[in-house]
Amino acid sequence: MTSGPITGYREGPAGAIVVGVTATERPPARPARRARTLLPGLLLTATGTAVAFAVHDLVPVVSALTAAVVLGVCTGRFLPRAARPGLSWATRTLLRLGVVLLGLQLGLGEVLGLGAGTVAAVVGTVLVAFLGTLAVGRWIGVSPGLTLMVATGFSVCGASAIAAMDSVTEGDREDVATGITLVTLYGSAAIALVPLLASWLGMGPAHLGAWAGLSVHEVAQVVAAASPAGAAAVATAIVIKLTRVLMLAPMVAAVSIVRRRRGTAPGTGRRPPLVPLFLLGFLTMMAVRSTGAVPEPVVSATTTATTLLFAAALFGLGSAVRVGTLLRTGRRGLLLGAASTVLVGAVGLGALAVTGGP
Repeated sequence: MTSGPITGYREGPAGAIVVGVTATERPPARPARRARTLLPGLLLTATGTAVAFAVHDLVPVVSALTAAVVLGVCTGRFLPRAARPGLSWATRTLLRLGVVLLGLQLGLGEVLGLGAGTVAAVVGTVLVAFLGTLAVGRWIGVSPGLTLMVATGFSVCGASAIAAMDSVTEGDREDVATGITLVTLYGSAAIALVPLLASWLGMGPAHLGAWAGLSVHEVAQVVAAASPAGAAAVATAIVIKLTRVLMLAPMVAAVSIVRRRRGTAPGTGRRPPLVPLFLLGFLTMMAVRSTGAVPEPVVSATTTATTLLFAAALFGLGSAVRVGTLLRTGRRGLLLGAASTVLVGAVGLGALAVTGGP
């Protein structure tokens, strides 16, 4: 029996009287219920992201993105079930926002300033490394999902590219986490190997920076690899690396189109979008940056915000991973990572030799 005042009545089935009650006695509005459902996971995501940034501050060679996904993997099995909706929301939504903001880091003027030869070297290196890694993965028997993640991360921009590709393929979380782990492992090795090999090959600072930008996986790793050659090398490396990031949009869109033609996305019952909305946002932000109307302090702030969003998304992603499954990839995953690293480095070096570099 209701305790509030009667606001009206109507006849129900078989003449039963259905009594209305005040709005205060109705179930809470859906947004409020949704917020309460997401809150535990969002609080954990915020905590994990803060810890990841703290780890990066203490050990700068470990990026906040790497720290976030590792923290997620290590703590995922201990997190309460109530946190899962919020963690899933953070993984999906914050990732897309991060990709959109990523577009503000590069304008068309910076790309065109590299010259046609260097831009051609970037495009050629990304395409050959991506397709070559896919071929090697099939040849050595690595799962298609992990092969795609490695091909994307190693050829474009590391963890953020892997997460963006996963958002349109909806593959296994273990494949994503393994891909990010391999990017971290081999990208860290490249920090030492690129300057060493460049010195052995007699490269000048500009060529070393260009090669680092073409072949090293994460932006932070690119900066570390080019640093021994000086500030000019670092500047060249960053612009070339961000030009590689530009390839993320057409590559993810192409994979989405292929998946769309094959039918529904696995486990969703619906077809993937022709071009994901967040990629259109990425291109829009890049166009805005190209106008020159965005102040540098805003660009700097959005760079930090992008890293923050990606770290939060990757913590949520890592929390869904189970280490036992992750370890089953074994030597084949390691072999694929090594082969892809050698491939992108060799192709980048060859592309610079053909085009003349910057």
